[in-house]
Amino acid sequence: MGAFDLLMNGLVTAADPMLLLYALIGVTLGTAVGVLPGIGPALTVALLLPVTFRMDPAGSLIMFAGIYYGGMYGGSTTSILLNTPGESASIITALEGNKMARKGRGGPALATAAIGSFIAGLIATLLLAFFAPFIVKKALAFGSPEYFALMMLAFVTVSAAFGDSTLRGLTSLFLGLALGCIGIDQLTGQTRLAFGQAELLDGIEVTTLAVAMFALGEALAVAGTRNKAEEKVEAVKGSVWMTRQDWARSWKPWLRGTLIGFPIGAMPAGGAEIGTFLSYSAEKKLSKHPEEFGHGAIEGVAGPEAANNASAAGTLVPLLTLGLPTSATAAIMLAGFMQFGLQPGPLLFATNPGLVWSLIASLLIANFMLLVLNLPLIGLWVRLLTIPKPWLYAGILLFATLGTIGANPSTFELGMLLGFGILGYVMRLFGYPIAPIVVGLILGPLAEIHLRRALSISQGDWTVLFHSYLSIGLLTAAALALIVPVILRARGKGQVLSQLAGDED
Repeated sequence: MGAFDLLMNGLVTAADPMLLLYALIGVTLGTAVGVLPGIGPALTVALLLPVTFRMDPAGSLIMFAGIYYGGMYGGSTTSILLNTPGESASIITALEGNKMARKGRGGPALATAAIGSFIAGLIATLLLAFFAPFIVKKALAFGSPEYFALMMLAFVTVSAAFGDSTLRGLTSLFLGLALGCIGIDQLTGQTRLAFGQAELLDGIEVTTLAVAMFALGEALAVAGTRNKAEEKVEAVKGSVWMTRQDWARSWKPWLRGTLIGFPIGAMPAGGAEIGTFLSYSAEKKLSKHPEEFGHGAIEGVAGPEAANNASAAGTLVPLLTLGLPTSATAAIMLAGFMQFGLQPGPLLFATNPGLVWSLIASLLIANFMLLVLNLPLIGLWVRLLTIPKPWLYAGILLFATLGTIGANPSTFELGMLLGFGILGYVMRLFGYPIAPIVVGLILGPLAEIHLRRALSISQGDWTVLFHSYLSIGLLTAAALALIVPVILRARGKGQVLSQLAGDED
């Protein structure tokens, strides 16, 4: 059965009224949290992990994907009207979008962001559907050495891609790997690092760690900041709709942004922010009105927003086909799969194709829902910006605690929630990324099993890890993913310093 037929079957499944309701809840929540500054889709999915513990896996995962897509949509509202990017991927949108809002063109800026996001999400989801089977076919040939090499690539990717320091990323990763060693060894049955605590025999709950690090840690970090500067929301003046000239200047950036954002999101060391910067640079060079850039050019909103949403679908390519998370939200979605006993990767397409294809098909439906939600309800999303932060984050703390109690009613689990929450706050305080610790906890035990299995088969010969071209290629990609960001950061800092020195002269 071809990809088109599988997608059609997925659409039939996703059209179930209950799954449509889950998709609607997901995109609505995602848009709302995308609008609220400082609350991203990763935090929201983490909060909902314990709540959805006993729900239908397909409905929960569709809701999580809807939150991811909705968060990408909603981030543009904050950037344009408040000049406060909710996530790093929305920084570029704020450059031109807020300038347009100050000139009374906030409506067209929001419209081009919403329509560009819709077009990009639609095209990128179709590309996901048609590329995924090809990657899965290749990945089915993986043995234990290849899987171990893939895990190494995942570890290096999340360590190098998140944060400003690869060393801090690796430190966070090794902390997660250490937590993954707690519990009963799956190969020998021996207890490791449980310290006599019966509650630790099953290991650290991924849900507890994710909620604590993302939700509690973020709430404590916001409470710990003393920045009380007032944030002015730009009013949406005039018509929300775009003029004929706006359409003429937007459609090419939408398509170019999609073609730039999707492959970069699918790359192991990619990221939405890279695609948005490249899209902005391309539009500035190709625009017939380069003098408008920096003063409210609509192309500077259309292209990066399309790239932003295309990268979201691109991120799902390595997640679904290889089990490789390339963003914080993808790492939490991986935890969502794991809580239902599902391991994303090529075997998931073989053992549970209905779930995978209904998830992909639901993204197409979610895109239409988001377009309908975003344009008519702009006034509602703007009102969300007026919610006081103390109320917002107090609600997050309460919801996180109740969710953890509901999933695992244990005082020990609540103690771990508080302990990991404080750890998440301290890590944010000193600039350590959060995603690697979650990825280390999830993928660490899998990497250990595949490494030990490969060494057992080869009777201790470690060169078995380099016997196939595939494992050599993956380990080489891991080495490049570790080295290249360090070089690029060093060059970027050097250019900034030389530019500052030139300005002083």
